[in-house]
Amino acid sequence: MDTVTHFVMGIGLFGLAHLDPAIGANPDTSQAVLFGTVIGSQMPDSDTIFRFRGNATYIRQHRGFSHSLPMLSIWPSFITAGLHLFWPNADMVHLWWWTFLAVFIHIFIDLFNSYGTQAGLPFTNKWIAFHTLAIFDPFIFAIHLVGFLLWWLFPNQVGFLFLAIYAAIAVYIAIRIWIRRRLASAVRRDLNRNGRYTLIPTGNWFHWKVIAEFAEEVHLGEIRDQQLLWTGRISTKGLQHPATLHSKKAEPIAAFLDFTSYGYPEVRKRAYGYEVRWLDVRYHSKKHFPFLAVALLDHEYNIIYSFVGWINQEQLDKKVKQSLPSS
Repeated sequence: MDTVTHFVMGIGLFGLAHLDPAIGANPDTSQAVLFGTVIGSQMPDSDTIFRFRGNATYIRQHRGFSHSLPMLSIWPSFITAGLHLFWPNADMVHLWWWTFLAVFIHIFIDLFNSYGTQAGLPFTNKWIAFHTLAIFDPFIFAIHLVGFLLWWLFPNQVGFLFLAIYAAIAVYIAIRIWIRRRLASAVRRDLNRNGRYTLIPTGNWFHWKVIAEFAEEVHLGEIRDQQLLWTGRISTKGLQHPATLHSKKAEPIAAFLDFTSYGYPEVRKRAYGYEVRWLDVRYHSKKHFPFLAVALLDHEYNIIYSFVGWINQEQLDKKVKQSLPSS
C-alpha cells in the first residue's frame, strides 16, 4: 500500500491496542506502543533508501528482503530496542507484540497489491501478488478516517471500534477476492482459450485491467462496470529475437525480469542497430506502459545504453535520444 495508508493503519493499530490492559495501566507503555505501531507500519518500506543506488538496485530490493519472513521478528526487535531507550519503564513484551502486529499487517496487506512482495524469502525468491487491492485503496483509507472521528467522539470505546474496523476491512478484502475470481472466470469464458488470465485492480472499485497471456500473443483489456473491452495485443515473437536475448545482459533489463513475470519485449530496428523495450503489461493504460526497461544495441548486439523505471513516452524518447552517441 502507499505510505499514507500504512501511516493511518499504524495509528489505527494503536487504537486497537487499547484492548490490551497493559496499555491503560502504564502511560509509558501506551506512548511507546503508539510509536511502535506507527514506526512498525512504515519500517518495511525503509528499503526506499535503495533509490539512491539507482533504479535497477531499487527494483531488486524494494519489497524484497525488508518484507521477508525473517524481518517479521527483526523489525519489531529493532524498533522495541530503540524505543526502550526512551521509555525504559514500558512493558517491552507488549510493546514487541504490538510492533510485530504492525510489521506483519504491513507485509501482509502489501501481498494484495499487483506489485507484490518477496515475503517468502529466504525459502523462495518468488514475487507474491494477489492482485486484489490498488496501491491506494479508498475504502481502507476512508474507514480509518471515520474511525479517527469516532475515536474523538467515543474515546472510551476505541479498542472495540478499531476491532470492528479491521473486521470490516477483512470482509472487504474477502469480497474483493470473490469479485476478482468471478470476473476472471467470465473473461476466461469469453476467450475460451488456455492461458494465464490476470485481473489487475485500480483505484476505481468497478474498473479492472485484464491480461490474457497465450503462447503467441498477449491480450490487454479492461473491465468497466462489468463490461469487458479489449484494448490491444502484443505479439510474443520478440522473445526469441537475438536483440532481445542479448538485451538480458544489461543490469537494468535483468533487474526488470527478476521483478516481473509480465514482461514482454518490443524490438525496433534503428539506424544504429536495435531498440528493445521490455513492457510490464500489468501497468498498461491503453497503448502506454509507464513501467518498462529499455536497451539500445548496435548491429553486433553490443549494449549501448539501458534503463529501467517509471517514465512517460516523451521522457523516454528524450532519454533514448540523449543516450545515443553523436555521429
